[in-house]
Amino acid sequence: MTPGITLALSKGRIFDETLPLLKAAGIEVLEDPEKSRKLILATSQPEVRVIIVRATDVPTYVQYGGADLGVTGLDTLIEHGADWGGGAGLYQPLDLKIAKCRVSVAVRAEFDYASAVRQGSRLRVATKYVNISRDFFAAKGVHVDLIKLYGSMELAPLVGLADAIVDLVDTGNTLRANKLRVVEEIRPISSRLIVNPASLKLKRDAIAPLIEAFRRAVDG
Repeated sequence: MTPGITLALSKGRIFDETLPLLKAAGIEVLEDPEKSRKLILATSQPEVRVIIVRATDVPTYVQYGGADLGVTGLDTLIEHGADWGGGAGLYQPLDLKIAKCRVSVAVRAEFDYASAVRQGSRLRVATKYVNISRDFFAAKGVHVDLIKLYGSMELAPLVGLADAIVDLVDTGNTLRANKLRVVEEIRPISSRLIVNPASLKLKRDAIAPLIEAFRRAVDG
């Protein structure tokens, strides 16, 4: 029988930091996605299952009903076209306050970013956060050429591909190791609980208590 509730998660930090919230709701995932090739994981509650998807795909699975709920970063939601508060067919009831970091602008240690901005230079910016970057620089009146990359962002300024990068920054250790520095913080990021609106209507008796359990766990 198909489980009643499907929760979409991505591997890594968000998965790890969601586990305590699930546990507080009385749900334990029975397998470690890092050790299993399975993409559908059973939980201690027979009516709840977890699916493992790429981080950028979590909003899509929830929006189109492949999952009833999901946990994803605000950065991913913005790029998906669903900023905090709703949009893109998603209900966003909770900031889970996990996987916290910042979307930031970083440059080579010796690059005079302030001078380039002041002089109205056209900057080349490498990022996978095209929407966030476009809105940020447009609001500042800075002209940029955006170069979309999907990984190894720190390499772009080092090989002359870009003047700056826009990326998630947590400890900053990777930037420092590559002789880059943060010059501006665009916005703080944390992970959100997102829900398919149709699922909430059809499965309210099952989903509403889960949302409330998450809320209690977040509020401590």
